[in-house]
Formats: sequence, structure tokens, C-alpha cells
Amino acid sequence: MEAIYVLWLRELKRYTRSRAQIAASLGQPLLYLLALGYGLSPVFRRSGEGSYLQFIAPGVIAMTVLFSSLFSGIQLIWDRQFGFLKETLVAPVPRLSIMIGRTCGAATTALIQGLLVALVSVIAGFRPVSGLGVPLAFVFLVLIAVTFTAVGTTVGSTLRDMQGFQMVMNFLVLPIFFLSGALYPLDHLPVFLTVLTALDPLTYGVDGLRGALIARLHFGWTIDLAVMGGLAVAVTVVGAWRFSRIEI
Repeated sequence: MEAIYVLWLRELKRYTRSRAQIAASLGQPLLYLLALGYGLSPVFRRSGEGSYLQFIAPGVIAMTVLFSSLFSGIQLIWDRQFGFLKETLVAPVPRLSIMIGRTCGAATTALIQGLLVALVSVIAGFRPVSGLGVPLAFVFLVLIAVTFTAVGTTVGSTLRDMQGFQMVMNFLVLPIFFLSGALYPLDHLPVFLTVLTALDPLTYGVDGLRGALIARLHFGWTIDLAVMGGLAVAVTVVGAWRFSRIEI
């Protein structure tokens, strides 16, 4: 447990030490909130859907957590190349504890970034329909963070160089985000797009988050929680297995 706590604390310190990183993590979400939230709001309102800022804010919050979680795998490759990972792995600590500590730290960092964007969204004009949904929204944020941090750990444990990781992440990140329904409603989509969105794990996280914050659900609480919870467990197990076989 001590090793898990130390590695968790180390990941948090990496993020909080850099003010530039904190500011950079808010840049893209702000662009989506302001440019799309306000720019497309008149069109969205005329279609009878209400405020687009209200609709898009949960998706942008989920996007922030997704990006931060997945790219946490870069740090794993970085540590491997510069020898820190070797020093960690030769310590008399189970690799599972190391993996759990790193995953918890990276997931917490992603969660902090998501909460910062949520605060910015409120300042920009977003309002949850009920305070009772905020704790449930937090649960979905945690599930998104853990799931995709474990994915980043799995990829980072498999690859050895930054270039390969960037290619894989770019192949994963954009399709996962754009097919999640973060930017558009999931109703009345073409059949092929309906199938693709249903296969996207982030879809259920965004749907649950949106349901908790603005009471707009597509799949339902049971399906969203079951899919995200099951994925979080399954991907964490796979990530732990890949990390246990990592070569240094």
C-alpha cells in the first residue's frame, strides 16, 4: 500500500508542479466550449434542442479526462527510456502495486483536469439541472479516468518509442472522441453511425455524465454504469497483465 501511495503522489506532483501544463490542459476544452458552445447555440436552439452549451459541456469534460488519461502512457515510455522505470521495477515491490499506483495517480490527474474544465464550464454559463446528479457525474468521471488510464498503460507497456505511441494514440483518441456523442445527439443517426457509437466505450461515459448533469439519457443508467464499470475492471486487468510482462 505504501508503494501505491508513493507512486500516486508522484504522478500528482508531476502535474501540479507545472503551471504551464495546467494552463495547456484547459486550452482545447475552452476552444470547444466557447467556439462551438456559443457559435452553434443558435442553430441548436432553432432545431428545438435548447442550449448547445448545456449539451456540449458534459462531452467536453469527458473529452478532457479522455485525453489526459490516454496520454498518461507517454510518461511510462518516458520513464522507460530514461531509466526511472528500471529503478522502480527492481525495487522489492510487486509490479501490480506499481501499476496500480501509477494508474491511480494518472487517473487522479485526469480527474482534476476534468473538474477544472467543469468549473470553467459553469463560469461560461453551464448549469446542472440538479445538484443531486453531481455525485453520480463524479462517479462517471472516475470510471472514464480509470478505464482510459488503463488503456494508456496497456499501450505504453507494449510500445517502446514515443513515435509508435503517438501513432496509436492518434488512431484511438479522435475516433473514440468523435464517435462518443460528445458533440451531437445520438438520436436519429444513420444505422452505421449508430453501430459505431454503440461500440465506442466513451459513449456510455458521456451518456451517463450528460444524464447526471442535464437529465438527458440515451441508453439508461443501468447500461451506462454496467458498461463503464465492466470496462474499467476488464481493461485494468489487461493493463496489469501487460505491465507485469514489461521488459526494461
